[in-house]
Amino acid sequence: MNASLLDLPLPRPTLLTQPFWDAARAHRLIIQRCDRCGRLRFYPSAGCTHCASPDFTWIDVSGRGHVYSWIVVRRSVDPAWQRRAPFVSAIIELDEQRGVLVPGLLTDIAPEQVRADLPVQVWFEQVSPEISMPRWRPAGTEA
Repeated sequence: MNASLLDLPLPRPTLLTQPFWDAARAHRLIIQRCDRCGRLRFYPSAGCTHCASPDFTWIDVSGRGHVYSWIVVRRSVDPAWQRRAPFVSAIIELDEQRGVLVPGLLTDIAPEQVRADLPVQVWFEQVSPEISMPRWRPAGTEA
């Protein structure tokens, strides 16, 4: 674990999101699938945004997608994030279903090389003993 990561703000898992964070710690990306209509969704929610069903199952996804949108952060009011600047905050559309969008940091690429529809794959950064954060990198690259 990188010592500079220790001062980053960490997520606070809830009863609803704990399965997501448990899977991330095991380097697996999971999302919810509605048991009624079959639609996938992210961010975890208690009800389907399409049909309002409260019934869902957590499923593993491939961890592959494409850059849907992004922004290059060059300045931050938070000193911990400023030490990482510049960095790319991206929205990734998962390959499993059009419209399933997952936010995250895009790494291993120069900010000026990012483009729409860039194929990406998930990787996991250990940011504390309990939390691994899903991150994204161009498909086919390894750390």
